[in-house]
Amino acid sequence: MNTWTVVLLAGAISIATKLLGYLVPQRWLSGRVISQVMHYLPVALLGALVAVQTFGSGSHGPAIDARSAGLLVAIVALVCRAPFLLVIVLAALTAALLRQAGLG
Repeated sequence: MNTWTVVLLAGAISIATKLLGYLVPQRWLSGRVISQVMHYLPVALLGALVAVQTFGSGSHGPAIDARSAGLLVAIVALVCRAPFLLVIVLAALTAALLRQAGLG
C-alpha cells in the first residue's frame, strides 16, 4: 500500500465515522454520564498529547529536557492567571533559550 492509498483510506474512514455519528439516537447522548464524559474528554486528550509530546523521547524511557522546563513555565504562568498567548510565548521562549544554551 502506498502513501496515497493510506491517506485516502484514512479520509474515507474519517468521513464514514462522522456520518455514522448522525445515526446515533439523541437519547443515547443525553444521559448524565455521557454528558460528563464528553465534557472532560477534550481536556483529557489534550493532556495526554502534551504529556506524550513533552516526555516522549522515542526510546525506552521518558525524556527530561527543554520541553519539560517549558511545560513547567507554562504551568506556573497558568497558575498565575497569565493570558494564554503569554503562556505559549513564555513556554516556547524557555525551551528555545535552554536549547540554545545546550541544555536540551
